[in-house]
Amino acid sequence: MTGHLKALRQELKGGRLALHAIVLVLCALWFTPIAGLVASSLRSQSEMGISGWWQIFVDPKVTLDNYARAIGYVGVLNAAGTSLALAIPVTILTTLLSAIGAYALVRLEPPRARLFAAALVVLLVLPPQVTVVPLLKLFVAIGLNGKVPAVWLYQVGFTIPYGVFLIRGFLISIPEEIFESAVIDGANPLQIFTAIVIPLCAPILAALAILQFLWSWNDLLIPLIFLGGGTLAPPITVQAAGIATSNGQDEPVLMAATCLSVALPLIILVSLQRYFVRGIVSGSVKG
Repeated sequence: MTGHLKALRQELKGGRLALHAIVLVLCALWFTPIAGLVASSLRSQSEMGISGWWQIFVDPKVTLDNYARAIGYVGVLNAAGTSLALAIPVTILTTLLSAIGAYALVRLEPPRARLFAAALVVLLVLPPQVTVVPLLKLFVAIGLNGKVPAVWLYQVGFTIPYGVFLIRGFLISIPEEIFESAVIDGANPLQIFTAIVIPLCAPILAALAILQFLWSWNDLLIPLIFLGGGTLAPPITVQAAGIATSNGQDEPVLMAATCLSVALPLIILVSLQRYFVRGIVSGSVKG
């Protein structure tokens, strides 16, 4: 019996070591492109022409001129302000409207709920890119093209079906008795939503908010199309992409601009990853 226990302990220990090794390999693979991006942004064009980015760890010749030039070209403050003006309202609106839609869908009668759930799946399958031209013509006709609300409408509208689908998977696991008890106590639907649904859905709402902020901040196509011709400064992704076309031979400056563009999303993702994982896991398991 003792021999079997020792063998079992050794097997479990070996399994943990293998798991840790796999996690370390995956982390190395995930961070390698980021390390290459940062290293390239700190090297001169002449050095990049004769050796790979990993050479910086052998012969560390670092320069910050690339960041100074990228900041001067991109206009970080104005570009980041535009990106925040797009991402923050889109994140708030998507999270709030998705929670309202998911709650309404869960409280519907089964036949209508199934019909709307099927419609959500259809909307998720629809590629947003096929609607760019029709919506661009509509926004031009109503005078909305080149303005921030055009991007809000597009990004919020095409993310709400996913948000409703995600939150609905969490809400259907909440016992019906909780809602019935609230009704007996005299709570109206708004009170139930604010006092019960929102607190219970906090993890999944946080995960959705993180996802939407990252999607909106990193979006290049939609701001490029719907903000074109406007007086507002382009978002940071559009400005960074402009370096690739107008100054494509200066790769270190492009790498520095890219680092500036991904810095905030990377900080958010790393610092809030526990809330993101908790929300996604709770929604997938309970749904």
